[in-house]
Amino acid sequence: MLEVDGDLCGSFSYAYLTAAGYTVGVERFSAMSTTDFIPVAGPWITKREVDYAADAAKTAWNKDHYAYNAKFERALASYVGVDFAVSLPHCTSAIHLSLAAMGIGPGDEVIAPDVTWIASVAPIIYVGAEPVFADIDPTTWCVDPDSVEACITPKTKAIIGVDLYGSMADWPRLRSLADKHGLYLIEDAAEAIGSQLDGAAAGSFGDTGVFSFHGSKTVVTGEGGMLATNSEDIYARVMKLRDHGRPPGDRFFLNDEVAFKYKMSALQAAIGLAQMERIDELIARKKEIYRWYAERLKDFDSVRINAESKGVSNSFWMVTVIMDPAHGLNKFDLMAHLREDNIDSRPFFSQLSTIPAFADRPEARRFLPPEPAGSAMAEYGVNLPSGYDTTEEHVERVVASLKRAIL
Repeated sequence: MLEVDGDLCGSFSYAYLTAAGYTVGVERFSAMSTTDFIPVAGPWITKREVDYAADAAKTAWNKDHYAYNAKFERALASYVGVDFAVSLPHCTSAIHLSLAAMGIGPGDEVIAPDVTWIASVAPIIYVGAEPVFADIDPTTWCVDPDSVEACITPKTKAIIGVDLYGSMADWPRLRSLADKHGLYLIEDAAEAIGSQLDGAAAGSFGDTGVFSFHGSKTVVTGEGGMLATNSEDIYARVMKLRDHGRPPGDRFFLNDEVAFKYKMSALQAAIGLAQMERIDELIARKKEIYRWYAERLKDFDSVRINAESKGVSNSFWMVTVIMDPAHGLNKFDLMAHLREDNIDSRPFFSQLSTIPAFADRPEARRFLPPEPAGSAMAEYGVNLPSGYDTTEEHVERVVASLKRAIL
């Protein structure tokens, strides 16, 4: 074991995380020198996660093979406030299963934000349906309900909204649109566990809510995801589809349809359970890091950071800046500048309508305006270091670097 400021990290886990470009977060962090590299993301792993993972390795077999998964699912469902949760290998599989369980397929259209990670949209193509891109709101960075409404056609079967970087979409409006037109609603809360809208948790607004536990996220399992729902029908369908079309409890391998293999390992679930038991301190830490940035950037009118709309409590997964175009720095220019100061960063997600992967789908962008609001965020936005090992001294360095870039 490796002991760091009182937190124990398994040597394998530590080596794996550092080799993957992460650093292991701990409760109290010593300040780095001004020349040390500042990573953009990283988890907070304590003795609890290590102990649970070790116990899963020893005990989660045979009749107890699903014990940790069941506990993790109950913890997530309780936290989000839904009836059912299913642990999965990643969030992409949760979106895929959502669409498949809803019966969406060839000839159908699904509306999704133009600016998001490709994983929010790729499953639409997996099921043979067509994505249709809607613009995003320039304040929340989430899909704009007005743009969604303009995209609805007789072929539309579902809306996917994304709670980008911890922000929250206008879910009451999206729900109203979905109900009015008889559409399914999927809430991609991959980046927003811990966020709330009017007291309700991110992931609770759609017919399904989906989460990511990738190593950069607020809650981590290394890789991993979860599907949450209040629909017993969707839950039952997902449980069958995720196991090669095999009804739950079947022991005769008489599958009655071809489906998928989407399951989370007990080791991942054990780590996820430990993280959920610490969720309040994880969210508090994210908000503390955001406050450090907000205090230091409040007087820079030409630099915008994550917003909290009325009724929203943002969990601030990634602190993000949008630069004024007048500075002449696009996101890649700013990232290069930060890198010169030994500071890692990530680009704001691109407009999917402009990337090569969707070049052969012009119909997907047919409802976007000539100059989408999302283009400014996609061109000038950068995610700043927001991992759990980010210190106030790190934030000072990052903000000083930003100021040198724009002044």
